[in-house]
Amino acid sequence: MAPEVALPIALVIGYLLGSIPFGLLLTKVAGTEDLRSIGSGNIGATNVLRTGRKGLAAGTLIGDMLKGTAAVLIASYLDGPTAAMLAALGAFLGHLFPVWLKFKGGKGVAVYIGILLGLFWPAALVFCLIWLATAFASRYSSLSALVASVITPPLLWWSGHAAFAMLFAVLTLLLFYMHRENIKRLVAGTESKVGAKKADAVQREDDSKSS
Repeated sequence: MAPEVALPIALVIGYLLGSIPFGLLLTKVAGTEDLRSIGSGNIGATNVLRTGRKGLAAGTLIGDMLKGTAAVLIASYLDGPTAAMLAALGAFLGHLFPVWLKFKGGKGVAVYIGILLGLFWPAALVFCLIWLATAFASRYSSLSALVASVITPPLLWWSGHAAFAMLFAVLTLLLFYMHRENIKRLVAGTESKVGAKKADAVQREDDSKSS
């Protein structure tokens, strides 16, 4: 397939796969209330967990990861690394700004990992290890994702994948933008911690919205 055809197709495939709202679909099938009306209103796994359905949250996490991986692998088969990177960008943008949900999507952590898994799996492993270490030390899920994402572009560069490093520098900036409210709460000391009681987490969420 000619690059001038394959590359736009890769971007579109990535966007369409990335825009699949697994959290919303799984909770709707399970008969829970509209995910956008609870907690943060986000469609990602963290907010699904606020429904009390750990299985649905795990399913959302896996689905959001694998849609990024699938986009990369399909595009790579079509036209190699350049197509794979375009599909990766499309998948990330599709998750953040899905056309089906009026461009209001998730924050991108799971699909970020899934894209890493498809492009260079050792970096995905390092990301997860850094996330776990930071979460263990701080008990902040958002902080863990932000720290791991900052380390990812230099790691890719050091590993000899300069093009991937530049792509993930852009994705990391987008990730920080999507977590801007979390960053404000981290600075204010009102961000919910991993393992916090549900009532405490909801109270913190309400406090942050009213401030």
